[in-house]
Amino acid sequence: MTSKVVKSTERGQITLPKNWRKNFDTDNFILEMHGNKLIIMPINIEEVAEEEVLFDADRDNSGKGISPEEIIKCLKKIKNG
Repeated sequence: MTSKVVKSTERGQITLPKNWRKNFDTDNFILEMHGNKLIIMPINIEEVAEEEVLFDADRDNSGKGISPEEIIKCLKKIKNG
């Protein structure tokens, strides 16, 4: 397992290391919450076209992203019903 500490920006964004991103044939990633862990996995967006989009920055927030804390809050809400 390879790990790296990254720091989020003031806007809550993180950057995946370039040498990691180049290993995947996609620019899209899915985030999953497992207990106190956040899992980031590459995803082929065409394969999940039928999946529900939880957050679309353009649609939901005038093009602005949301913080990791807000993502986690949304995931917990979905998980708990």
